[in-house]
Amino acid sequence: MRRPEFEAYLHDARIYPEVWRLILGIGLTVLIWIGTTLVILAAAIAVVASDQGAFGIMPYLTGLQTPNTPGTVLLLLATFAGLFIGAMVAAAALHFRGPGTLFGPWEEWRRGFLTGLTVLFVPYALLVGISLALGAAEPNLSLGLWALLLPVGLALLFLQIGAEELFFRGYIQQQLAARFNSRIVWMWLPSIVFAALHVAPQAGANLPLVLLSALTFGLVAADLTERTGSLGAAMGIHFGNNFFGLFIVSLADTISGMSLYVSHTDIGETGLQSLSMAASILVMLAVWGVTVRLLDR
Repeated sequence: MRRPEFEAYLHDARIYPEVWRLILGIGLTVLIWIGTTLVILAAAIAVVASDQGAFGIMPYLTGLQTPNTPGTVLLLLATFAGLFIGAMVAAAALHFRGPGTLFGPWEEWRRGFLTGLTVLFVPYALLVGISLALGAAEPNLSLGLWALLLPVGLALLFLQIGAEELFFRGYIQQQLAARFNSRIVWMWLPSIVFAALHVAPQAGANLPLVLLSALTFGLVAADLTERTGSLGAAMGIHFGNNFFGLFIVSLADTISGMSLYVSHTDIGETGLQSLSMAASILVMLAVWGVTVRLLDR
């Protein structure tokens, strides 16, 4: 049985639930994402060329592979604009649905977002404090520069997590659930695809843990969406998770350019790093459990 909140959330998705519409919608979203990303990159390259000349373009493009400056991180987050727009365009063009049908009722969205974000903040802040006390990370950005860029960074972070939740939970999960009853199809399938997109070859022996972590989050987000009939809780947890990982403590040689602190532990290092990643999965499950209890009150 599915929650009545989720059944209500699927009302508009059921009007045009055909799978061919979903396939075309995914294709349209990807095309819009690619096109928008190319426009954003072209604008960034134009700025670099005007400042450094043509010889500055290749080093800049190479640097985008490991975003270790504020500008490259903000640019990376901005490229999710196409996914955000694409999901809404696909829902409108193929299923004749407005943006509100993807997010869910405003009051439920707001309550879920604030609850998920608050629940996650407590254990993550504690873990970061312990990490810093043990000397596991060192300063990266100056506090002044970080604070100056933070408003723009938070807006773009919301864009990034919003785009992923709109596409995977608000669009794909909804349309699959409108057509199929099996949780394997509408809950697990989008979560598996979501996890597969987080493949990081540099993780080496820890790659299974990276994928399991992404899959766990995908299932948590899918479950919270089904329980609440909105994207609020999933977006709140997603926002908090990425905020700590991108803006507070990042691993070196990953997306570290906007982080206050950076850890030089190799993501592929086994032992303590593996245990840390496994522990983070358990923490995410604990956050899910507490969020569920609070939202079910």
